[in-house]
Amino acid sequence: MIPTPLTDADYDARTDAVLASIETQIDAWLDGDVIDVDQHRTGGLLELEFPDRSKIVVNTQPPLHELWLASRRGGYHFKFSEGRWVDTKDGKEFFARLSEEVSHHGAKALVISEG
Repeated sequence: MIPTPLTDADYDARTDAVLASIETQIDAWLDGDVIDVDQHRTGGLLELEFPDRSKIVVNTQPPLHELWLASRRGGYHFKFSEGRWVDTKDGKEFFARLSEEVSHHGAKALVISEG
């Protein structure tokens, strides 16, 4: 994986879009009575709390131009490469990893996709 160089403005726009996509999906789940997930966003940090009180945190890391995801199963770092956020260790795409994590925390199959 070769990270795509981003300006600070590009990084901010791309990470804001990621967080907005997650918030939109959570709102849709709440509206559709799919699962009750509380969300709280402060700047570049989005916290999701599940019915069992477990949490997932998605956090921007502007100095590193990374996107971080933390859950009870571990922490993951993502760099932007070839149009997508990719795990710096195993190359897994961000939304695929996030979908796995929300499914685990929510105890049901859940998918979050970009846009």
